Amino acid sequence: MPPRVLSCWIFAALASSLTSAVHAADVGDYPSKPIRIIVPFPPGGSNDLLGRHFGERLSAHLGQQTVIDNRGGANGILGTQIAAETTPDGYTLLLVSVSYAMNAAVRKLPWDVEKSFDPIAMLGANTNCLVVSPTGPFKTLKEIIAAAKAKPGALSYASTGVGGFNHFGGELFNKLAGVSVVHVPYKGGAPGMIDVMGGQIPMMFSSLTQTLPHVRSGRLKVIAVGSEQRQPVVPDVPTFIEAGLPGYEIYGWWGMVVPAGVPQPIQTKLSALFTEILREPATQKRLYAEAAEPRTMAPKALRTFIGAEVRKWTEVAKQAGIRLN
Repeated sequence: MPPRVLSCWIFAALASSLTSAVHAADVGDYPSKPIRIIVPFPPGGSNDLLGRHFGERLSAHLGQQTVIDNRGGANGILGTQIAAETTPDGYTLLLVSVSYAMNAAVRKLPWDVEKSFDPIAMLGANTNCLVVSPTGPFKTLKEIIAAAKAKPGALSYASTGVGGFNHFGGELFNKLAGVSVVHVPYKGGAPGMIDVMGGQIPMMFSSLTQTLPHVRSGRLKVIAVGSEQRQPVVPDVPTFIEAGLPGYEIYGWWGMVVPAGVPQPIQTKLSALFTEILREPATQKRLYAEAAEPRTMAPKALRTFIGAEVRKWTEVAKQAGIRLN
């Protein structure tokens, strides 16, 4: 081998081994500084509450501070973009939810949902539900479907906005029931629920977490839940499938991801820690308090799940004509 080629080969080998040694040191010392969890929603909601709980537990396990960074805006897009542009060193994590997949179904995003991030762990899930006023005309799902078929376009439902969890819940209902209940977007869940309580609008598709306080106070009535099985917090309420709408299943869910390229040993360590945190009684209590439940899922399975969610909601969006710039 010519001397010049040999010297280049030795330099490349040394550089490679030096880089490997640096990465190994990084993994071995991890974490050596505070970890940031970006929550792409404002403080006070379920994403924020869960993010803070998992952040506190992560700090306890790692002996290093975890900082919650709320970056709300555009249904989670602002915070997600910040995370996508972050150095993949394991010190920035992103809390994702079902909106992560739904955004990809209705918007052209500056990142690839399935490739720009590496899944770490599923954290939990909560079902959606259909609520009406207790004093309104509807007591069962079959009554609502019958009324919607009798007068297409006469019924309407409230949601928190175009392209969100509540909107998709209603459009999946339209798709499977073969009806055309009109979508009425509100600026948040509270105004929509107030109008349902007052009888100004017949119904709302929402998360059980969001509606449960009003159900317990008697101001809203749950007609059906979108889970595979009945929910312990409302055991007398049937699932949509039981109530006569096969295939209707929709969950809100939360997971943790990191920017693609974080060293695999760090990803493996984080995944194991979040799985351990999910088994803790305090975490399970926190989730059940939100009318949710713990859900464990390996990173590979979570990647497959997210891809399936994107495809599912893209199909629903296409049929309903939902598209945002």
